[in-house]
Amino acid sequence: MKNKIRIASGQGFWGDLIDAPIKQAENGPVDYIMMDYLAEVTMSILQKQKLKNPDFGYARDIPNLMKRLLPLLKEKGFKVITNGGGVNPIACKDAIFEVAKSLGIKGLKIGVVTGDNILDEIDELMSKGIELKNMETGEPVSKVRDKLLSANVYLGAEGVVEALKQGADIVLTGRVTDTGLTLAPMIYEFGWDMKNCDLMAAGTVAGHILECGGQASGGNFLGDWKSIPDLARIGFPIAEAFPNGEVIITKHENTGGLVSVETVSEQLVYEIGDPKDYITPDCVADFTSINLEKVGENKVRVFGVKGLPATQFYKVSMSYLDGYSAFGSLTYSWPEALEKAKAADEILRKRLSDLNLKFDEIRTEFQGYNACHHGIANEINDPNEVVLRIGVRSQDYKSVERFGMEIAPLILTGPPGVTGFAGGRPKPSEVVAYWPALIPKSAVNFNVTVEEI
Repeated sequence: MKNKIRIASGQGFWGDLIDAPIKQAENGPVDYIMMDYLAEVTMSILQKQKLKNPDFGYARDIPNLMKRLLPLLKEKGFKVITNGGGVNPIACKDAIFEVAKSLGIKGLKIGVVTGDNILDEIDELMSKGIELKNMETGEPVSKVRDKLLSANVYLGAEGVVEALKQGADIVLTGRVTDTGLTLAPMIYEFGWDMKNCDLMAAGTVAGHILECGGQASGGNFLGDWKSIPDLARIGFPIAEAFPNGEVIITKHENTGGLVSVETVSEQLVYEIGDPKDYITPDCVADFTSINLEKVGENKVRVFGVKGLPATQFYKVSMSYLDGYSAFGSLTYSWPEALEKAKAADEILRKRLSDLNLKFDEIRTEFQGYNACHHGIANEINDPNEVVLRIGVRSQDYKSVERFGMEIAPLILTGPPGVTGFAGGRPKPSEVVAYWPALIPKSAVNFNVTVEEI
């Protein structure tokens, strides 16, 4: 058993800094690089891509990244764990093997964890009385069954641990929890008992700190953000993990950003509900038990974490089609920019009403005034310019389409001093809605395979 491992965050979402994993590999020693690519909406995007092309459905940045990362992996001996396999981790594995072949790399083992994608099992589950009720409304999934795009179970760390036990150098998963990507190597390397709630919670907290990439090392910092050094060259966070569950959050030397009690604290409260009950497939972590201590420059010790046993359920992230939407914008200039924009909004709404169009929602923002703060925005005095941005949502495609035809006419039939219309008429796009549910763990089976080139 090792007395310490270094787990480096390499991606916080699909679209994050593409060079971040390379920098983590090049700038100092790491044992694992964890790359989190998935969000709820990402799964629906990937599923739609797979429906168009069965070879797609994973984060397609990964093969190009591996052209640069695989030689470093073979040279330095670190492992990679990522949920970038999306809804097609097997195709992602095949693509990486093709990259390895092109580089002349042999002896590479890739583990794949499947079983999270239950879209094809929905009818069978419903026939067994598993209603997959919406966690917010209580409605059964049968209400939107015919509109479902994706359905993925949030699996925990167990499948990744099994792949590591089988010698995988790279582990590809579908919808494994963000935290599980970091917890898994800690379980594997330290031989942790997965029934030890405190250790599971400690690893989960470490995973929560790493999962958003540079956000824990000074990015998006709400505190004294001006004091964060060299954000252009930000160093992503690294968790130095120990067998007793303690973790030191740090980053490579001579990189930008900052790891401090404040930056780590901000990340800890990101996207949580009840801090005493942070529920994952692996445990229930008590965030109120976390202790943070600065132990050096860009080093924060995380310790004392407590946890409770995992629940008997997995969370399921589903998405479904919920009509159509379109957005249009115009820019109004000084003088009286805000007054002009408000008048244009009123004129457009009257025209839409006169046409008897059907909308579930019409939403207006005056960018430069209230786009961020809406109804609580402070009044402003005669700004230089204001962008009118208006959007509609409807089950009726033709209503949304006609809305798109009503933006440009405002240029010559509305208030003066207008610009910013480009790109043609706004086109209707599909609205993808979110359906969260719970499923008994006994109804889900995951599978692990490891292949070598």
